[in-house]
Amino acid sequence: MSVVFLMAPIALLLAAAAVAAFIWAARDGQFDDTQTPSHRMLFDDQEEPHDPRA
Repeated sequence: MSVVFLMAPIALLLAAAAVAAFIWAARDGQFDDTQTPSHRMLFDDQEEPHDPRA
């Protein structure tokens, strides 16, 4: 039973930290542009063709 008195506050602290991290990320603009990262892979630089004579 004493484990419950130890683990309950730890679980509440971890949950509060997760909520605080989410709020911080939302205010910081981490979720503003969700389209660009998915399109970025389409516009990667293409490598130059390998010259077999070299």
